[in-house]
Amino acid sequence: MIARRDPARLGEAAIAHLDALYNHARHLAGTDVEAEELVQETYARALARADSFGGGNLKAWLFTILRNTFVDGYRRRQHAAHTPAADGDIGEGPAQEPTLLDDAELGRLRRVVGSEIEAALASVAPEARAIILLEVEGFTEPEIAEVLGCPVGTVKSRLSRARALLREKLKDYARSSHGE
Repeated sequence: MIARRDPARLGEAAIAHLDALYNHARHLAGTDVEAEELVQETYARALARADSFGGGNLKAWLFTILRNTFVDGYRRRQHAAHTPAADGDIGEGPAQEPTLLDDAELGRLRRVVGSEIEAALASVAPEARAIILLEVEGFTEPEIAEVLGCPVGTVKSRLSRARALLREKLKDYARSSHGE
């Protein structure tokens, strides 16, 4: 357990999560350079706010800072471009109807290559991408709720919509790659 108000120990313990944070940032940001800047800003904010760390789940706390840093940057870029999307909550909208897949379709989806999955992830809204990646990273729904700062029920609905959206994007690839 890391004592509160101890930036040196917090920094040492936080380094253990560097790879996980970078991988998540890479998927969110899209480029290595942006991911490195995002992780660097995350660590800078974490160390500057070491006194606010309550001694709980350090990984979730760092991912929360990473997510908030990414969203702050995203909103700044949207605002600079004068688009209405900067005013709304990213990824919120009517729930997508789930796409029902049979066993054959699921089998084809499992064979989709990593680059296609990465391309599909890159094509969804940042909020949808973030929630999927947090799940892949091994966070539980309550931990994801903590990272995103929302109720568990919201996580469940967002995760369901994000999975359906990703499944839909990958379905087209699976069909085209198998001559259907």
